[in-house]
Order: sequence, then C-alpha cells, then structure tokens
Amino acid sequence: MQASWSTLPRMSITARAVRIKSPGGPEVLHIEELLVRSPGPGEVLVEIEAAGLNRADCLQRKGVYPAPPGVVADVPGLEYAGHVAAVGSEVTRFKVGDGVMAITGGASMATHIVAHEGELLPIPAGMSATQAAAIPEAFMTAYDALVLQGGMALGQHVLIHAVASGVGTAALQLTLATGAVPIGTSRKQDKLSRLEAMGLQHAIVTSDGTFAEQVRTASKGRLADVILDTIGGKYLAENIKAVAVSGRIVTIGLLGGAKAELPLGLLLAKRASITGSVLRSRSLGEKLTLTQAFRSAVLPLFERGLLRPVIEEVMPMAEIQKAHTRMESDDLLGKLVLSWR
Repeated sequence: MQASWSTLPRMSITARAVRIKSPGGPEVLHIEELLVRSPGPGEVLVEIEAAGLNRADCLQRKGVYPAPPGVVADVPGLEYAGHVAAVGSEVTRFKVGDGVMAITGGASMATHIVAHEGELLPIPAGMSATQAAAIPEAFMTAYDALVLQGGMALGQHVLIHAVASGVGTAALQLTLATGAVPIGTSRKQDKLSRLEAMGLQHAIVTSDGTFAEQVRTASKGRLADVILDTIGGKYLAENIKAVAVSGRIVTIGLLGGAKAELPLGLLLAKRASITGSVLRSRSLGEKLTLTQAFRSAVLPLFERGLLRPVIEEVMPMAEIQKAHTRMESDDLLGKLVLSWR
C-alpha cells in the first residue's frame, strides 16, 4: 500500500540540513537538525540524496539574496534529487520510491523536503540521483531563458556568457540540440578549451570586457540572435553592440553589476529587446507550468543522450564550507554537487 501521511497533518520528522548561522563567509555554515512537516494534499515528501550548489547559495549565505516568503530562511539550496519517501492525499503522478528531481525556492540542502507533485520531475532512466541533482536549476534556467523567453530556433546564433558555468554548459547543449550555433565567452581560455569536446566551436576570451566584434566575425556579420547574459551591467553596452537586428537579450544574472548606461539609440536602431528573468521568486503556478513544459520538451533529450549534466566534482554534504569556498574560486567547469551519501 502506498504510504500517506495525510491523516497526520501535525506529524513532522527531524531532518538534517545545512543552516546559515548568520550572514558571512563559508564558516557560518553548519549541519544541524530541521523539522520538516508531513506532506499535505497534492504534496510529496522527498528524501534528498544530493543537491546542486549554485552562486545564489553563496549570496544567500552572505545575506544579500534572501529566500522567498514561505521558504525556510536559513537553509540554502535551489535544486535537488532523491526519492519519494511519502505522499499526501490526491497525489497521482508519483509513488513511494520513485526517483525525482526539482528546483525549489530554497531549503534543498537538507535530507528531506516537501514539494507539490507538479514541481517534481522523474530522474532520467539510467541516471543516479547524484547526477540528476545537477540538472534542474541549470537546464530549466537555460531552457526558460533561451527557448521560452529568447525564442531560440534552428540556425540562429546564440551568445552564451560564462559558458563554462552550470547554466552555461546546459545552454551550450540546448543550443546544439536545437540546431542553433553557440558562441561562448569566458574570462579563462582553459575553460573554453575544455568545452571544445562538447561542441563549442566559437569561443571568446573576455578578460578585457569586449566581445562584440568577435561575435560579428564568428557569425559572419549576422551578430547574435539571442544573448544569454549572466553578467549584467558590465556587459550591457557590448551586448547591444553584439545583438542582431530584432535580437533578444535575456539577462538572468548580475555578476558584473546591477547598473549601467543603456545606449538607447543603438537599441532602437536594432529593434532589439532586453528581458530579465529569474526562477526562484516565481509563483507556484508559474513553476508548475515551466516544469511540465520542460518535462515534455527537454527531459526526453536526456533519455536520448543528447543532454547530460556537467559535474566538476561531487562532494560530501559535510564539506559544505569547503564547497562554498570552491564555488567562489571561479575554477569550475559545470556544477558542484553535494551528496548526503
């Protein structure tokens, strides 16, 4: 019989979780106990086996990127993978024991989490939970930005900033799977060289902050139909130079600052658009819509071997402080994953 805690709404379990003692450096992170409630109607309790580490977790630790309302404030983590431990009433898509993965507004750096069943995705066949933990945030962010927001299509040129990051490597693979032409940037040549095996033919080192003319050369004068921007202010002017007529710039990060002068004349002349996008603060309804679109359009590509998570290292959750230090060293290709096992 399928387990259900729906008749025990006040029941909770004691989980383990990474907790932020106070804003600061990696030393403020400690593994402590956390009470997790039972799943309600339409909800699932997931036992988490692994969670992906993201820059947003570092910002939350520093006190500059708080969790959304209703999410545990002192437990970081935006994605996870594991298996269904229990279900509430009215759950129809999953059963106890199913392997699942998902994005979340926070609190995935714990051994257990409660989620709406519509937020969950099945782990692709033949893939471990540790591998799957590197999928949700990177690939759903890239899919939403490039396809749903940016309208990426066959034959277009796509400029991917920070292409060696988790989102960047996901965007590279989605671009190739779509039949578009990726152009990737990084401040480090060695990262770009490592991505050649993944199909990156047009690579630009941006140590001096310029790239528009190199995009023009790589695209044979067409410039970029879509730009995936994780840098923000520092690259704004160059992005507008690099974007094609009627092109789209989708900004999903502000690593290079939140403010910059906007060359409106060039923007108008190119009839280009700039869109801002973030997943974390979206409503449950918006996340459910994105999850089901991703399940239909992207998940089969993992099954066919066209997409795969790029993982730099899997570390024990007990080494969370070391993992944050590693994340901030900027020497990664792809994702860091933290495992409870």
